[in-house]
Amino acid sequence: MSMHVSGACSSVFGYRRVSTIRAVASEDFATVKTGEEKVKLGASDLKVTRVGIGAWSWGDNTYWNNFEWDDRKMKAAKSAFDTSIDNGITLFDTAEVYGSSFSLGAVNSETLLGRFIKERKEKDLEVEVAVATKFAALPWRLGRQSVLTALKDSLSRLGLTSVDLYQLHWPGLWGNDGYIDGLGDAVEQGLVKAVGVSNYSEKRLRDAYEKLKKRGIPLASNQVNYSLIYRAPEENGVKATCDELGITLIAYSPIAQGALTGKYTSENTPTGPRGRIYTPEFLRKLQPLLNRIKEIGEGYNKTSTQVVLNWLIAQENVVPIPGAKNAEQAAEFAGALGWRLTDEQVNELRSLASEIKPVIGFPVEKL
Repeated sequence: MSMHVSGACSSVFGYRRVSTIRAVASEDFATVKTGEEKVKLGASDLKVTRVGIGAWSWGDNTYWNNFEWDDRKMKAAKSAFDTSIDNGITLFDTAEVYGSSFSLGAVNSETLLGRFIKERKEKDLEVEVAVATKFAALPWRLGRQSVLTALKDSLSRLGLTSVDLYQLHWPGLWGNDGYIDGLGDAVEQGLVKAVGVSNYSEKRLRDAYEKLKKRGIPLASNQVNYSLIYRAPEENGVKATCDELGITLIAYSPIAQGALTGKYTSENTPTGPRGRIYTPEFLRKLQPLLNRIKEIGEGYNKTSTQVVLNWLIAQENVVPIPGAKNAEQAAEFAGALGWRLTDEQVNELRSLASEIKPVIGFPVEKL
């Protein structure tokens, strides 16, 4: 997830509980796999579920939740967490700035996630939850120690002694070498199991990879804005570089903040800041693609949301992290697993999507 104009973001180790999902499809559609394997997070030893849950909206009242956060929404977020676990999705991505006072939020997302984990463990001691969080590269933060200090603060809010994945949320205006050093220190001190970056360009990605490699530490992931209608990672070399170097691409905003779900139309636009991004004109041009997504989904007895998430999974080396605000959304995301679009359908959807001018992404992608 990212704080911006465009998307919610990450990843890590969890327990495996995956149900078999069968698609209702004609002979022309792909054969369904029974069960879903975990995937390795880059060259690290961590294995993660193929879909994770983004927690950007948890506690937020500036971009999401119609500018308000209340007990009802907190309970809905808790239900999203529990339903995800129940359906075998154990990867949760948060960040120190989500819901924080710095971003004018109501409750820090890390605090909520930590609370949800604690409450779940009180009922099930054996449950394993994969926690990923992120360091905010704020201009006044300098040097490797700033990373360790922020990480320890995050651990305190989460109520944990370590996290599975710690990421640099965006490249800093300066001091990035120190931040990478801090990631390496966090691994060596046992505070994290794997490290990654977010919103990193091809060049920055290569530099971070090489710097960590000298210490024998793999760069596990790069979390970027990536969806069927925002394919900048394919066009700017980021996806190819991730594949080349063995770095997992974690896709935030994989359903384009709801625009690809079919929920919104030119007459029914998203509320809040999203309405300024996904305008009536944009949604009108998007409709032919949405119609085809729905048609393909009907062939598998799947929703549009499940189709577009499956499209990303089909790109290989991609772990999408859609944001879940409630149990219904979390259960729907799980339905993206256990089946596969055909190559023809993947290519057809990309071709249709290429006719749509993408929205503006997070500006730091180009730093």
